[in-house]
Amino acid sequence: MADGVLLDVQHLKKYFRLDRRQTLHAVDDVSFQIRTGETLGLVGESGCGKTTVGRTLARLYEPDGGKILFHGQDIGAFSRRDIKKNNLASKIQMIFQDPYASLNPYFTIGEIISEGLELHHIGESRAERNEMVYELLRRVGLHTEHANRFPHEFSGGQRQRVGIARALALNPEFIICDEATSALDVSVQAQVLNMLIDLKESMGLTYLVVAHDLSLVRYISDRVAVMYLGQLVEAGSVGEVYGHPMHPYTIGLLEAVPIADPDYEAEHLSTPVQGDIGSPVNPGPGCRFAGRCPYGDDECRRRTPELTETGGDHQVACFHPVK
Repeated sequence: MADGVLLDVQHLKKYFRLDRRQTLHAVDDVSFQIRTGETLGLVGESGCGKTTVGRTLARLYEPDGGKILFHGQDIGAFSRRDIKKNNLASKIQMIFQDPYASLNPYFTIGEIISEGLELHHIGESRAERNEMVYELLRRVGLHTEHANRFPHEFSGGQRQRVGIARALALNPEFIICDEATSALDVSVQAQVLNMLIDLKESMGLTYLVVAHDLSLVRYISDRVAVMYLGQLVEAGSVGEVYGHPMHPYTIGLLEAVPIADPDYEAEHLSTPVQGDIGSPVNPGPGCRFAGRCPYGDDECRRRTPELTETGGDHQVACFHPVK
């Protein structure tokens, strides 16, 4: 395992059996690494499998193949007993997309945050755990008196801050942010993003940011991986992927991002990706983007390209990368 690599995902697979004949290949042979203290953005259209990747890494889903090496240990092979024995929940936490659905409406905010502390026997007494809750609330920009209120008394941004406080309660090393700001207003998104960046620096955290908003990912991430129908098509540093995209799908995604400049938009007409999105159900051989790619040929439809180094911190899975 390379020095400084916290998470090494190798050929990860997660399938969902729909019936006796059909299987949804949600995540199909995905590999990437995340270094300690780094933020990796995982982007792609809705339904591409990026949330499934996050949930599988957190062991909310059982992987169907591959390895998930965390500190060199294959946590993908852990049984439920192993997960508890190795205290995995205290090392890997998840911030969920919907701040409305992810909080128990019958619990106070204090109870929601302290639940993990109680389950993991952190704190000698209820009073000590309460002090931990108060400190977590202050850390995410809320007040101590909020501990006695219920989720319905808060705005969406405040609820997401509660979700972040809950994720921080066990002092994790790695946090998976699953569309953590997509349900929030734009101004609130910026506040939450800046808070996540500050927490990363102050607590030494490592993030996987799952999102479809390319501007958000560019702002918060060090590296980015682009996903299409269950597979990675491009990965690298933010500067490389955004500045020199090589996969036709990545280029299409970036061209679809609106620029707040009417003169620029008038001169640079974007060309949207053409064609219908394929199906991840029982996919055949070949590149899954071949049917929509302007460069697709018989080789693309016959063989699946592998994610290959192109020089520097840049990888692309394409037989005809754009130079």
